[in-house]
Amino acid sequence: MTISVLIADDQAMVRAGFAALLDAHEGIRVAGQASTGDEAVTLAARLDPDVILMDVRMPELDGIEATRRILGPSYPAAHVPRILMLTTFDIDDYVYDALEAGASGFLLKDALPEELVHAVRVVAGGDALLAPSVTRRMIEQFAGRRPRAPRSATALAELTDREREVLVLIGRGRSNTEIAADLFIAEQTVKTHVGKVLAKLNLRDRVHAVILAYDTGLVEPSS
Repeated sequence: MTISVLIADDQAMVRAGFAALLDAHEGIRVAGQASTGDEAVTLAARLDPDVILMDVRMPELDGIEATRRILGPSYPAAHVPRILMLTTFDIDDYVYDALEAGASGFLLKDALPEELVHAVRVVAGGDALLAPSVTRRMIEQFAGRRPRAPRSATALAELTDREREVLVLIGRGRSNTEIAADLFIAEQTVKTHVGKVLAKLNLRDRVHAVILAYDTGLVEPSS
């Protein structure tokens, strides 16, 4: 299957460069380009892309709000796209908000060409771009630095005791292999538990499981 991509960035040269790079790879097609957040929302509904490369900072409507609108319940397209945020700095005050809005990861604008292509394929495949340990470090940094209103722990009521244990370990940045070792269970069993946690809590991927673990108080910064 061909992965269709929408590129949203206010810099024409950035859009053109990303488009030329992605179109040169088999199995990836650039469906359109947007120069503002509003245009990204409009084109996303019209073109129904698999992946959106979304610049964090854009005029009229920033990438975070555009992400919220595209991933919101009123989104009219046939299926919900995966959104990969583009940022200039690796430590960006907007990154946490972008992930919380539903983005599946972030990528530096100066990433190597092969990193961009890999990111698009990973996100299109349904995985979060960030490795678990990187996700934890980043979210912990923002959770500790920027107090947030905690989510109600009642969201966790449907989880079994084992699934709560798995969610805590996901929040602490453990990979499936590490969770299996910690709990003395098979890695395939861990994958099953992770899938059930994501489904019960209506989470898009592991990144958002980490965010939920912090927001519900299951995991505390530096715990």
